[in-house]
Amino acid sequence: MKKANLLFLALLITGLSLSAQELISTTFKGMRTKQQLINQFNNPLFQNGVEMYKITYTTPDLTGALDTASGLLVIPVREGSYNYPMLCYQHGTVGSRTDVPSNLQGGFELALVYGAMGYVTAAPDFLGLGEARGFHPYVHAATEASAAIDMLYAVRQYADENDVYLNDQLFITGYSQGGHAAAALHRELEANYSEDFTVTASAPMSGPYSISGEMKNKILSTDAYYFPAYVPYTFLSYNLAYAINYPIEAYFKAPYAGMIEQFYNEEITLGSLNNMLISELTSEFGASVARYMIQDSIIDVAINQPDHPLNLALEDNDVYDWTPQAPTRLYYCTADDQVVYTNSLVADSVMTANGALDLMAIDVNPSADHGECVQPAVTAALFFFLQYQSITVDTDEPVAQQNIKIYPNPGNHRIKLEGVPVGARVTMYDQSGKLQLQGVMTEVGQVNVAKLPAGMYSLHIQWDGGQVSRKVVVK
Repeated sequence: MKKANLLFLALLITGLSLSAQELISTTFKGMRTKQQLINQFNNPLFQNGVEMYKITYTTPDLTGALDTASGLLVIPVREGSYNYPMLCYQHGTVGSRTDVPSNLQGGFELALVYGAMGYVTAAPDFLGLGEARGFHPYVHAATEASAAIDMLYAVRQYADENDVYLNDQLFITGYSQGGHAAAALHRELEANYSEDFTVTASAPMSGPYSISGEMKNKILSTDAYYFPAYVPYTFLSYNLAYAINYPIEAYFKAPYAGMIEQFYNEEITLGSLNNMLISELTSEFGASVARYMIQDSIIDVAINQPDHPLNLALEDNDVYDWTPQAPTRLYYCTADDQVVYTNSLVADSVMTANGALDLMAIDVNPSADHGECVQPAVTAALFFFLQYQSITVDTDEPVAQQNIKIYPNPGNHRIKLEGVPVGARVTMYDQSGKLQLQGVMTEVGQVNVAKLPAGMYSLHIQWDGGQVSRKVVVK
């Protein structure tokens, strides 16, 4: 009898742990046809229309208690029955609790782009945003990863219950805070969830991977920085996540502390806080120097006390000292005015030294600032992913791949495309995602690459009902 009771208890505990993460609700948020998406984003490479759903699901909060989180699910829509890869898109910094993908805000457009390219796309809102309770733990790697992982499980549950067919591929990307979150997710999946998820390829973009190093050095400098609200957002996040429990006044001088408290209480948005801080800093010091609003005692801690809980929290959220197993690209712009580009260089250097075999940091536009860097970075990521993406029919055969042959590869004058339908659209992009060649396939069946610089390119061929992407080398 005692054994039976223990067995029952063990089964009960197992059942509870298995059901702790679950899909709670699904709400239809609208749809876009393929042509509407092409018109909206001026991208003729889109493969399908999409349907959008807000989903809610359970995930642990900072204390480990179950919370209700939310996110946007984007599902490709096309004729026929296909097995799609999953993609997790981690969004960038947003202004408020409601400014999130599940409300069709907060950069949700990028989730549509990936959905239009044939990925079942999960865009989590993160803890403390959307439907989740409490204050958002900003650039907190552990919960950026956990909220995304639990959404991936919820998407699988939705797919099983609604005849959405997934293959085994998983792609990861995100921009800015989302770049940090993408790296955190990739690291966590390969470290602890490899039996359930295999990362196919990853493309973090313009992320603050070195918070305790590159970002801290930038904030503690006397350079003007016109995004000072990121600083208290990070302090407040780690103060809560690591139970440091300092009052706001211990971190920030007056009158900045009062402004920051308004944001913490959700009385103003992050954008409003940023404007207020810039105005006050400029009025008092002639420029928006973020260092000047921080208490001198905290600056001393940051510089001279490496074992202080605040510094340990910063280090705990660095996401560059690990070894990606999946192909990974870190896209950035040297002129980034929000996230210093050296974050990507440090990550590239350390990950490569650790043994990452297929990793590159790529400057997609040296003169672009943070906002201008989005388009070339996303374009580069799209074509990087297309080299690995597989969309299959029920037989697990690739969709309309036909017997495509591309030769010679490497080539130095012309590349022959055998088996490509006449009228197919042909494009070639360099490693930074810049369009280098485009045209329509004729009966000649070849591409003239004589004028292209030597290097590696992504060749993309699209026609009604099919697409092919391959790496080609021009000598």
